[in-house]
This record gives sequence, structure tokens and C-alpha cells, in this order.
Amino acid sequence: MKLKNNAPVTITFSLICAAVLAIDLYFMPGIITSLFTAEGSLTFRMDSIPSYIRIFTHIFGHADWNHLLGNITMILLLGPILEEKYGSKNLIWMIFITALVNGLVNGLFFTSDLLGASGVLFMMILLASFANIKEGEIPITFILVFALYLLKEIIKIYQEDQI
Repeated sequence: MKLKNNAPVTITFSLICAAVLAIDLYFMPGIITSLFTAEGSLTFRMDSIPSYIRIFTHIFGHADWNHLLGNITMILLLGPILEEKYGSKNLIWMIFITALVNGLVNGLFFTSDLLGASGVLFMMILLASFANIKEGEIPITFILVFALYLLKEIIKIYQEDQI
């Protein structure tokens, strides 16, 4: 029996996220805050190149091991399915576009900072719910996941405003 890298993008993404957190916690504290946190609308600077870079890099930073493991466990479950269905190059583009859209929406409309791969995970959940779709049908799982994710995000925003 030999090992096979069945999902190179998914595994590489997961390893980068783990490395960033390990470096932040054990070698260079503060690197996540300075390089891997997309600013909210109150702190986003239009004249700052790092602000634009963090629009993409926020997907690699996580607050702690629990945050990382929560995201990566599901990403490692769904990623191989999506890489097989859509291809590794397409998955890279989908992750890139998801990071861009999440970063821009957060920087324009929300005051809180953005950190983690939850947006990438949400994209993967939605794509997986469409994996076996037939023409003219909308999977109930898609509607449920979409509604629950939006509810979770609204609750999170509400709780942050209460602090």
C-alpha cells in the first residue's frame, strides 16, 4: 500500500494555515495580526498596500488551534471531493475569488476584522451540496446550509456589536 496525494490544493492550503498559526504562536507572535487579518471598514486604508494583500491572506490566519481545526477538518473532508469534480486549478481559483469577495465585502461593509478560512469552507459546503445536482433542481441541503450559515454570521455580528 502506498500513500497518494489525492487533493494537493486542499492539503497544501491546510498545511499553510497550520504553519501560519504555529509561526504566530511559537516563533513570531503578532504575525497573524499584521499579515493575515483583513481589516473592517473602520480600519481599512485605501492607500495601504498591506490592506489589499490582507484581503487575500486572511484565509490563512486563524485565532487559535480550535478555530483552525474547526475549519480545516471540514476543508479536508470536502476539498478532495471538489478537487476531483472541478480540478485542482479550478479549486485554487475558487479559493482566490472567495478570499477576494470576502475581503472586499468585509472591508467595505463591516467594522470587524476578518480572519480564517470560514468563507472558503462555506464555499466548499455550497459546492459540495451541488455535486450531484440535476438540471432544474435545487438541493434542500443547499438551502439549509445557506440559511444556517447566514444565521450564524448575523448572530456573530450581533454579538460583536453587543461587546
